[in-house]
Amino acid sequence: MRIENAIGAEVLERMLSAYGYSMQKELAEHLGIAKSNVAGWVQRGQVPGNAIIQCVLDTGADLKWLITGKLEKASLPYPEPSVIGKTHYEEVIANGGKPVLRRILDAYGFTMQKQLCDLLDISSGTVSTWLRRNYFPGDIVVTCALDTNVSLKWLATGRGELSRQETALQNNMMPKKILSAGILENAGDWSCELSFLPRKPIAPIFISSNEGCWVIDTAIASISNGLWLLGVDEKYDIYEVALLPGRKIKVNNKFSSFICDIDEVKVSGKVYLSMDYKF
Repeated sequence: MRIENAIGAEVLERMLSAYGYSMQKELAEHLGIAKSNVAGWVQRGQVPGNAIIQCVLDTGADLKWLITGKLEKASLPYPEPSVIGKTHYEEVIANGGKPVLRRILDAYGFTMQKQLCDLLDISSGTVSTWLRRNYFPGDIVVTCALDTNVSLKWLATGRGELSRQETALQNNMMPKKILSAGILENAGDWSCELSFLPRKPIAPIFISSNEGCWVIDTAIASISNGLWLLGVDEKYDIYEVALLPGRKIKVNNKFSSFICDIDEVKVSGKVYLSMDYKF
C-alpha cells in the first residue's frame, strides 16, 4: 500500500493512540510543530512521511498498522512518549540526500535511479533535487518500507536490524529454511561464499526442498518478471512470474499455472540464486 492511499485522519488517530495522546495539541507539542500543521494533515487527507517515521522510532508502533489500521501485527502496548523525539527527528533529517537514496535503491534491489523513478512515477529531476538539497524524502522512505519490508529504522538512519543482518552477510551466513508441503520450517543457518555474484542480496534466506534449493532476497517485494517465493492461501512455493497489464501476473511452476491479481498472492522474496538437483 502506498502512503498516498492512506486516509490522513485515520493515520493521525493511530499516531495519537501510539503516543498515548488524546489531543492533536499534545502531538504537535511533542513534534515541535504548530497545532495548525496537524489540523492541515486532516484537511489534506495525508500525514507527512517524516512524522510517521518519527512516530515509529519514538513509540515502536508497527508501520503497517499506522498506515492500514490492521492490528494483527501492531506492536502494542506502546511505551510512554519520551523526549527523544527531537533527537530522532534531527538524526533522520541528517540522513537525507545521497545516503538515504542509496538505502532506498538497495532495499528495492535497484542499481539505477531510473528504476526507482519508473517504479514510483517520479521525475529524475525530483531525485536530483533530493541530492542537491540533501533532502530527506519521508513519503518515499515510508513507501519503500511498506513495499520491501525492510526495517524503517535502517532506511531512515542507516542503523538497526538490517545493519546487523549485513554483518552476518559479511560472514557469509544466512537463515536456512526447509520447504515442505507449502510450509517453511526454520533449519538453522547456511553458510556460502557469495563473492562471485555481482551484488550480494540484502536480506537473504536459503530454502531447500525436494525440488531444489534457492537463495531468496526477502528485501525485494516489488514484483517483476522472474522467479519468486510466493504464498498462495498460506502455502508457499517457488514460482515463475510474468507481469501482465492491469496489475495482473501469470504464475507458473511444475505443479500449477494461473493468472491472478498481484494482491492475491503474498510476495515473500525474489530468487537470487537457484540450484536444481540433478540425478
